[in-house]
Amino acid sequence: MGIKEVKDLLFHFPSRYQDFSKITPIGDVGIGETVTVMGKIIDIQNSRTYRKKMNITEAIVEDASGVIKSVWFNQPYLVQNLRPEFNVVLSGKTAFSNDGLSLSSPSYEVVGREFENCLPSVASAKEGKLKIENLRHVGRIVPVYPETAGITSRWFRYVIKPLLYLTEKIPEYFPEEILRRHNMPSLSQALNDIHFPKNLDGAENAKKRIAFGELFLIQTVALKEKLSLQKQNAPKINLDIDLAKSFVSSLPFKFTDSQRACAWEILQDLEKPHPMNRLLEGDVGSGKTVVAAMAALQAIKSGYQVALMAPTEILAQQHFSGITEFLDPYKITVAILTGSAHKKTSQKIKYSAFKISKSKVAKETSEGKIDIIIGTHALIQETVRFKNLGLIIIDEQHRFGVEQRAKLCKRGSPVPHLLSMTATPIPRTLSLAAYGDLDLSLITQMPKGRKHIITKIVAPAGRSQAYRFIYDQIKQGRQAFVICPLIEESEKLEAKAATKEYEKLQNNIFPDLKISLLHGKMTGKEKEKIMQEFSAKGGSASSGKDKRPDILVSTSVVEVGIDISNATVMLIEGADRFGLAQLYQFRGRVGRGEHQSYCFLFTDSTSKTTHQRLKALISAKNSFELAEEDLKIRGPGDFIGSRQSGIPDLAMASLTDLEFVKKVRKEVEDLLAHDPELETNPMLRQKYDTFRREIHFE
Repeated sequence: MGIKEVKDLLFHFPSRYQDFSKITPIGDVGIGETVTVMGKIIDIQNSRTYRKKMNITEAIVEDASGVIKSVWFNQPYLVQNLRPEFNVVLSGKTAFSNDGLSLSSPSYEVVGREFENCLPSVASAKEGKLKIENLRHVGRIVPVYPETAGITSRWFRYVIKPLLYLTEKIPEYFPEEILRRHNMPSLSQALNDIHFPKNLDGAENAKKRIAFGELFLIQTVALKEKLSLQKQNAPKINLDIDLAKSFVSSLPFKFTDSQRACAWEILQDLEKPHPMNRLLEGDVGSGKTVVAAMAALQAIKSGYQVALMAPTEILAQQHFSGITEFLDPYKITVAILTGSAHKKTSQKIKYSAFKISKSKVAKETSEGKIDIIIGTHALIQETVRFKNLGLIIIDEQHRFGVEQRAKLCKRGSPVPHLLSMTATPIPRTLSLAAYGDLDLSLITQMPKGRKHIITKIVAPAGRSQAYRFIYDQIKQGRQAFVICPLIEESEKLEAKAATKEYEKLQNNIFPDLKISLLHGKMTGKEKEKIMQEFSAKGGSASSGKDKRPDILVSTSVVEVGIDISNATVMLIEGADRFGLAQLYQFRGRVGRGEHQSYCFLFTDSTSKTTHQRLKALISAKNSFELAEEDLKIRGPGDFIGSRQSGIPDLAMASLTDLEFVKKVRKEVEDLLAHDPELETNPMLRQKYDTFRREIHFE
């Protein structure tokens, strides 16, 4: 569980609480209630049911008002822990059987002799004769912790409570005025209250204090990064208005107003003397790449090189084709460098690419002969050097860690401008917190003529009808995607699931169609070949097996970077296993041509929450609205992955509260305005340095 030190234990927070604080006289207990009672054990015995071979432990407990039986299953050791004449507090749910009223598997705690004075009256317990705060498992607000095999919440409570005095040794890093301004307890008090609160309000206030601190540090990292960049020198890329107009007029389509606004923000940033650090966010197909190409052209014509990094070879290949076409009229040399591809295009060989060795790509890049190099992680290899790198463009930037971005940025001196792009909609709270170092440009419009994608949730009973519909679409010359769910974080298992689905569709459902398979375990060359076949022009494969495939069965590798204008159907198996943002990405793979497109969400789940989530995909007007809904339904931990980001759980949970995030950001901005290096706050500076090493936004 990542718990190695006492400190880790103290920062292992409860996930929820059980309110066992109200003590009820046994004589007042009703059926089906969750109650806490106090009493003396009169008798306790084990018995065994012969039919189910189950051990049953039964104890008779009494107080001044009555008697109640407690029953536990398969815990025979309890007769050693709970003996006659022991004083106990029990918390659990009541049930009624032939033997009368009983407590079913209650939590228990043995208490000392001071308890005996409380037996005649519950009121006397509240007067302090029984010290409720000394209890751990019953008779109070009881913490329930994240658990693992062999380690229970009871164990955590047993171990943590006697260690809480050590919280006094954990230094407070927040300035006192911030705590006062927001009416928050000290860190030491918050740690005590989050583990063993006196009431639920105390627990919530403790959570707020700890989340405030974590979020404060996250935003400090982001905003200090922003301040640091503003002190760096960057290449001055002059804005050439005539060149910009020429580029826009050379395109076979019109820029949307939103694209124009974003392009203007980017081009103005490139003129500034400090490095741009901007995130261009827009729906799949909204035209982010052409805006990036426009920025690249300005950089190249100012005498600088451009690097474009993509997370997958497929996406890198697509950018290579698109950028080459967009920049073709301007005598720009474009090269691609991935694990398996190394090509170059130039004005001399229009719309074609010739292979050169990887070493030659690297050599020509270092000599400045290549204007723009496109690639995957291969771009951050030590062998790749630039003569005059002025602009870095990173697509789907949330897929790259900070270290990888930094490696690429270090390839230039002065520090190159950075333009990140993403089609993954980022909720506003997340933009303010985890992406606070980035300026944001939003493409909110889609190109004219794009048809709305008709989306349907398909239950098991509707599967055959959906297959018939897909078959009809293919007979009309269209193509389809079938996406298989991620079983777990394993390309091997994912590939196996996709292979099984491919075999089922090819052998049983569509035997007369041509179906291809794509998954993450394939080599780059294999993926490229399959995508080239699927995107090839030509008639339907149903008229001959040597033609273009009709259906592509794939894992989540098609989430980004595949542009097939002829594909009109997206079928997603196990749609409930994907996040809404990911489903939105999948759906964006269709609807890119002139024909009406469709998305079928297959699910076997009958869960109300699942259907609420999937309906949100249908009703949301745009990806930004969808992202906010996804954040509300699933929570931010699932949305961006707390394990991947390193963001602590409480800070992660607070990302659903925009006002709270804004409040924290204002405090960070005010503090950094008069103390940018945190020199007057040494404890905060020390905490910040530690936190910065631990966190990594993805």
